[in-house]
Amino acid sequence: MTLPISAVVPTRNRALALKRCLESLEAQRVFPAELIVIDGSTNTDSRTIVEDWASRVAPHCAAIWQAATELGAAVQRNQGVAAATQPFVWFFEDDIVFELECLSRLWHALQSDPRLGGVNAMIVNQRYHPPGLASRIMFTLMHGRRENSFAGKVIGPAVNLLPEDREGLPEVVPVEWLNLGCTIYRREALPDPPFDSVFTGYSMGEDLALSLRVGRRWRLANARTARIYHDSQPGPYKS
Repeated sequence: MTLPISAVVPTRNRALALKRCLESLEAQRVFPAELIVIDGSTNTDSRTIVEDWASRVAPHCAAIWQAATELGAAVQRNQGVAAATQPFVWFFEDDIVFELECLSRLWHALQSDPRLGGVNAMIVNQRYHPPGLASRIMFTLMHGRRENSFAGKVIGPAVNLLPEDREGLPEVVPVEWLNLGCTIYRREALPDPPFDSVFTGYSMGEDLALSLRVGRRWRLANARTARIYHDSQPGPYKS
């Protein structure tokens, strides 16, 4: 089944990671209507991978490759969103691996509540860990009240904590911010453009800034059983 989603993926000189990512996407039971890869690579390896993948998944998904007009995760995502045609925008990193049913579970989570502006997946190798006593005291003072768990919350202006994965939690858990490892937003919930011009290069914190803006008018949630593995790749731009 094809879903009304435009997937936007920035990449640069990480062809092998992108290949693994798209192979895991190919194993999903559902597909986005279109995949838009904005490529800042200095060679043609990633373009070849996208074109090969497009030939395998057609006609279920239209795969579009574009050369990046500017380099940087945020500006490349803005370029991708400008080319998107669907009412939902799916951001994901080029170095993740999807577990089975990830996309269908994200989709069902977002459709479960029309007030949800965005949902993200659980990163299985990047987990929330309960803070120690000193951190809990600091978070409580900064937050202004006690919490049973600080998972998925933003403490103060920019201390953002990952969502929690444990038995007893529902499949869809409210959170205060969304990372961009694997997140679907309603197009109508996004600002235009989604990312401000202050975010350049590695663009640290652009996911937090975007989700806080969306969260002013919409609810945000983590789809706990939609899972990915983040095979984080090194790069000189992260310095």
